[in-house]
Amino acid sequence: MAIEVGTKAPDFELKDQHGQTVRLSDFKGDKNVVLLFYPFAFTGVCTGELCALRDELPKFVNDDVQLLAVSNDSPFSLRVFAEQEGLEYPLLSDFWPHGEASRAYGIFDEEKGCAVRGTFIIDKEGAVRWTVVNGLPDARDLNEYVKALGSL
Repeated sequence: MAIEVGTKAPDFELKDQHGQTVRLSDFKGDKNVVLLFYPFAFTGVCTGELCALRDELPKFVNDDVQLLAVSNDSPFSLRVFAEQEGLEYPLLSDFWPHGEASRAYGIFDEEKGCAVRGTFIIDKEGAVRWTVVNGLPDARDLNEYVKALGSL
């Protein structure tokens, strides 16, 4: 069961596609965070979603908002994926301990070994203000993120 609106967002420490450590707490007091979990790089729906975010990046990475995309892939595969698709925002690896961050947010599918499509908008104080969870084959609507960010 995914964590709910009003909950304090669990902190995490994950490596991005460049091997840099990123913590959710790094943004506390400074930026709202769009935290997006996706199953795997190089898959059709995931690639479509992440490229759509790339194409609308100023809405999701600016002075007030930071986009963080998390999968259970290794940092090495995320680097190749980011380069191939021109993704310049952080792709975080929840590879090891496998799915630890995904589990903390209640969206790790134990049977499939990956996160489902969970999105959490976290305010500057670290509280979850909006969330949506979709099944593995179901893409999310970016317009919903924009509306939710506008309400902060």
